[in-house]
Amino acid sequence: MNASDLRGLALATIFPGFLGAHDVPPWLTAMAAEGLGGVVLFGRNVDPDRGDAGVAALTGALHATNPDLLVGIDEEGGDVTRLDVAAGSMLPGNAALGALDDPEATERVAAEVAARLRACGIDLNFAPVADVDSNPLNPVIGVRSFGFDPDLVARHVAAYVAGQQAQGIGATAKHFPGHGGTSEDSHLTVPSIDDPLDVIQARDLPPFRAAVKADVKIVMTAHIRFPAIDADSPATLSRPVITGVLRDELGYDGLVMTDGMDMHAISQTVGHAEGAVLALLAGVDALCVGGDTVGPETLEAMVAALIDAVRTGRLPEERLAEAAGRVQALRRWVRDVSPSPVLHGSAADAARQAVTVHGDVTLTAPPLVVELDDEPSVAAGPIPWGVGRHLVDRLPGTVLARVTESTADLPAVLAALPGRRLVVGVRGVRRRPWQVALVEAARAARPDLIVVDHDVNPLPEVLGENYLLTHGAARVTAEAAAERLAAALAPPG
Repeated sequence: MNASDLRGLALATIFPGFLGAHDVPPWLTAMAAEGLGGVVLFGRNVDPDRGDAGVAALTGALHATNPDLLVGIDEEGGDVTRLDVAAGSMLPGNAALGALDDPEATERVAAEVAARLRACGIDLNFAPVADVDSNPLNPVIGVRSFGFDPDLVARHVAAYVAGQQAQGIGATAKHFPGHGGTSEDSHLTVPSIDDPLDVIQARDLPPFRAAVKADVKIVMTAHIRFPAIDADSPATLSRPVITGVLRDELGYDGLVMTDGMDMHAISQTVGHAEGAVLALLAGVDALCVGGDTVGPETLEAMVAALIDAVRTGRLPEERLAEAAGRVQALRRWVRDVSPSPVLHGSAADAARQAVTVHGDVTLTAPPLVVELDDEPSVAAGPIPWGVGRHLVDRLPGTVLARVTESTADLPAVLAALPGRRLVVGVRGVRRRPWQVALVEAARAARPDLIVVDHDVNPLPEVLGENYLLTHGAARVTAEAAAERLAAALAPPG
């Protein structure tokens, strides 16, 4: 095979991110013309003033560089959104859908988001998260999971895959073989899940088995080490995990994509170029390179490493061709699917049904809302959250105060408005002891306070008697909670 053909095969495996919401960078235009596999959109590629229309214009420009270019995005809903990065997601997240536990509703929500993605010119969605929320201290999964029961997660993963793919959007089950059991973030380190194989089989694999059975088009790998399967390498780079478990044991023959190669578990260990070779040797087909600091030089180094590995006999040419062939097969599938009808409004309906209400949460006057700041995960980024702004919109006179660990002056905030009922919004209390202490102090001062928890795994001592659970920090579930709180004061009609 000549150099040009090898380069084309190597490029077909690469899916980079890029900077900008308006123009396609010249380097990306050139690579796309040579056969680049696809691109990944992030919040930085969404112009908040133009919204979906701006995204559609950008994807149109991308497809003009090469009609076969696949465009992917992480539009999970809930805490992780790209299209709604400026205001918060209008889709209930996985935790909310799992709490509702209506697979048909999950399928309708997935179809609704997929129809929106298709209208934006997007081909692939890196969702649903198929991880089981098995570790309450997990810093990066939590509400992104459908729940802690593997069977529940499995049925909702299958429903989400079906809903998306009926619209011609390639769905992605991630992060294989499971990211839920760790207390570390692979964006920052190489986590290890040290559980025995039988635990991994029973806890982590059922949702991926369900995804495979549902004909999911993409499985995304985890940059996590599973010593029970491979003591040496994280799953992304592990042949025993990718070929042994995913391909041979689960029978999956679709496209396998890495999680972001720029994440520290790869970029700060073996590096992008060597990671590319090791991933393909493991059985991976597509390399996601989403970081905003990664430029064409890094991508060219990855291409060169793949070509050199083939020429030296380290990477069989057939393996590279197989990977590029799976990318091409996915392109054909995206092109050939005819979308099914979509029931719009499903996301808002599911959000209203998912909110859990307990005790006396009826407001009879505009409240004082105190929201406790929580640092976002790397996966989600700094996206607006909280019920307070929506109560301000619905109940004129509502006062909203946001406090952090370093600026929390609860007595002063309460003293300024002694007659107001207090609503406290929290997220991440299990990881933020200062929030627990502040809520307890607030309840001592205002026993009738209402807690709105925007996370999962709530603590009883935080919730008290009067609370709402939104099961995630999506805008749509916060609006549903505000609607419930303000119901008694809402204008008639």
